[in-house]
Amino acid sequence: MKIITTVVIAAIALAAAAFFLLTPANASTEHLAKHKEAFTEELFRQAQADNRLILIDVYAPWCPTCRRQHTVLNDYFAQNPNSDILVLQVDFDSQKDWVTYFKAPRQSTLALYRGEEQLWFSVAQTRERTIFAELKQHDQGAD
Repeated sequence: MKIITTVVIAAIALAAAAFFLLTPANASTEHLAKHKEAFTEELFRQAQADNRLILIDVYAPWCPTCRRQHTVLNDYFAQNPNSDILVLQVDFDSQKDWVTYFKAPRQSTLALYRGEEQLWFSVAQTRERTIFAELKQHDQGAD
């Protein structure tokens, strides 16, 4: 009986992993896509020089927490289409120097900047109320 239980648990875990791996990373994120750019140093430095509101999104396509964050961010931009936030997505797997620069302990790290000032830093936060509150506090284009 113990072996069957272990096999069932393993099958459920495998099914959940397959769901997250096979679900497109950009599913239901059309509003977020309008504000998001792949991170480059040039974009980041220019946005800082322009005193833009920048959300650094340290992301990995295999990360379920990141996917949840993207759903929340998409909902934020759906509700605030005039938002002035520029989302710069740092690839956790391929941009390790920038992961270190932003002191991201893991994927699913969010850091909000206005120019060179860091306004907010969060790891694995997925609560809509918390993320919305932090973004709205600084977003001049929020409705």
